[in-house]
Amino acid sequence: MNEHTKLSVNINKIATLRNARGGDVPNVLKTALDCEIFGAEGITVHPRPDQRHIRYSDVAELAPAVTTEFNIEGYPNPEFIELVLANKPAQVTLVPDPPGVLTSNAGWDTIENEALLTEVIATFKAAGIRTSIFIETNLDLIDGAKKVGADRIELYTEDYAVGYAKDPENAVAPYVEAAKHANLIGLGVNAGHDLSLENLAYFGQQLHGNLDEVSIGHALIADALYLGLHNTIQQYRNCLNPTSWKQ
Repeated sequence: MNEHTKLSVNINKIATLRNARGGDVPNVLKTALDCEIFGAEGITVHPRPDQRHIRYSDVAELAPAVTTEFNIEGYPNPEFIELVLANKPAQVTLVPDPPGVLTSNAGWDTIENEALLTEVIATFKAAGIRTSIFIETNLDLIDGAKKVGADRIELYTEDYAVGYAKDPENAVAPYVEAAKHANLIGLGVNAGHDLSLENLAYFGQQLHGNLDEVSIGHALIADALYLGLHNTIQQYRNCLNPTSWKQ
């Protein structure tokens, strides 16, 4: 049972802002290091094939500088595999998004993609890199994640975020079941996508003890425009702190 859920900050949107103007403002590396100083327990990047936000050169610059957990997300094409092996993050998260999609919007079918995932995960594990699979709450597919050799799963939380406003209890129930099942079969559990200051505390409370890490980017960076980056990271950390939950 994991009593402490870590916060990993996805800095893709910092790179998006930089790329919109050109140059190096805001500086991606400085922002990542500041996030760590401000309380982030990990830094996540998701380089796309078109490098529209995080560039491969950013990954090479971040890898030796990040002192918390460095997590690289992406689709395991040959270029991505080479990038990960060259930069040796603490964790790689495999996401089934083909080139051109705006954002990740589905989890892996671990049964249909068993051969691909088994080969890729074996490659990363041989290099000493923990491997996580972006996945939905289907228990059979979670069993499939175990079969292909994953160390963790990352639960795709868009359905929870959408359902939270109307019926939090029913929205979170499949995730509670999925996280417990994953832990029982020896998988660690991460979560991410559309988690925010509005819905994170309830999610963390309901999955408490079965949730290793959340990865949050878009909402956190958007909140930082109003609250400041330091304050925002502290508020997100507070959402994951059991002593702050209302009884």
